[in-house]
Amino acid sequence: MRILRVISSIDPTGGGPMEAARKVDTTLKHLGHHIELVCLDDPNANFISDYPVKAHALGPSKGSYQYNKKLTPWLDKNADSFDAVIIDGLWQYHSFGAWRSLAKKNVPYFIFTHGMLDPWFKKTYPLKHLKKWLYWPWAEYKVLRDAKAVLFTCEDEKILARQTFWLYRANEAVTAFGTADAPDRGAYLSKNFLETYPELNGKRLLLYLSRIHEKKGCDLLIKAFAKAAYQDVSLQLVIAGPDQTDWSPTLKILAEQQGISDRISWLGMLSGDIKWGAFYAAEAFCLPSHQENFGIVVAEALACGKPVLISNKVNIWREIESDKAGFVDDDTVEGTTRNINRWLALNPTSYADMSEKAKQCFAQRFHIRRAAERMIEIIKENNH
Repeated sequence: MRILRVISSIDPTGGGPMEAARKVDTTLKHLGHHIELVCLDDPNANFISDYPVKAHALGPSKGSYQYNKKLTPWLDKNADSFDAVIIDGLWQYHSFGAWRSLAKKNVPYFIFTHGMLDPWFKKTYPLKHLKKWLYWPWAEYKVLRDAKAVLFTCEDEKILARQTFWLYRANEAVTAFGTADAPDRGAYLSKNFLETYPELNGKRLLLYLSRIHEKKGCDLLIKAFAKAAYQDVSLQLVIAGPDQTDWSPTLKILAEQQGISDRISWLGMLSGDIKWGAFYAAEAFCLPSHQENFGIVVAEALACGKPVLISNKVNIWREIESDKAGFVDDDTVEGTTRNINRWLALNPTSYADMSEKAKQCFAQRFHIRRAAERMIEIIKENNH
C-alpha cells in the first residue's frame, strides 16, 4: 500500500507525535508498504535527511500557524499517486491545507488528533479556546467531518474529544499505538549513561523524560518529590526534555524554595543511546500530566521494564492500572506524592514483579508493530 503522511513538523523536539510518526513509518516500511511524508519544515533542517522514509519539506512556513502556500498545490499534484493519506494533528495549516486539496479528490484521508481535542485545553486556556471557536466551524470541523476516519489512541481520548466543541461530527476509530522495542543492551546503556553523568552514580533515579511544559505537571512532580525525598538521601530526580516555553527557570526557583535544588538533575533533551540509558539507569518513570492522550515515553519506560508513576489524566492509565505495571493517582501534588511513596514502599520482590509486568504490558498493548498493522486495517476497512 502507498501511504502519504502529512504533518506540520517532524522536528524531534516537538514531542510525541513526531516520535510516533517516525516509529510507525519505519515499521510500515519494514512491513512492505511504500511511505512518504510531506511537512512544512525548512528542507535544510538536519532532521529531514534523517527521516526513515522520503520526506518532502515545503518550508520554511509562516508564524505559529505554519501557513505554507505550497502545500495544497503539492497535494493537488501528488496525492492521487497514494492509496491513503494520514494527517497528524490539528490547529496548524497542514490539516486545513490538506483538506482543501483532498476534499475534492478520491484519495481517502485519515486524521490523528493526538489529544488536541481534549477538554483540558478548553478549561486551561479559555481565551485560546475562544479563538479556536472562531476558526473551528469553517476549518477544523470540516477537516474532521470529511475524513474517512478520525483516529484516537484509546477509548478515553475518543470520549473526551466529543466534549470540546458542540459542532462535532466524525467517523471515529480507535487504533493501537506505541513504540518499538527498547534496545536490549540495557546494562551497557545504563553504564554509558552513568559515565556521561558521573554525579548520578550510586543514586536511586526517578526519571521524568518529556517536554518541559505546564500540561505535563512538572511543578507537581517537584513539590511531590520534595515531600518524599527525605526517605532516602540517595534519591535523585532526573528531569530531561526540551523546554520550548522557557519554564525551566521558574521550576528551578521552585526547587530552591522546596529545598531540593541539589536533588534534581536537569539534563535537557536526550536522544538515542543516552535517552535509553536514562530509562535503564532509572528505577521508575514519572509523568503526572494534566492531559496526555497517550504518552510515547510511558510506553518506552514500560519497554525497559520500569514501573510508571502516572496521573489518571494520561489516557492509557486504565491499561497501566489493570496490568499492575505502575501506579496511578490524581494529577495533584498529593496524588503524585502517593505514587512516589507507593514505589518507594516496594520491596525487592514486589519491584521485580512490577518490572516484569511493565514489560508484559508493553509487549501486549503498546508495541509499534501492532499499531502499524491496526492502521492498515482501518485504512482497508474504510477505503471504499
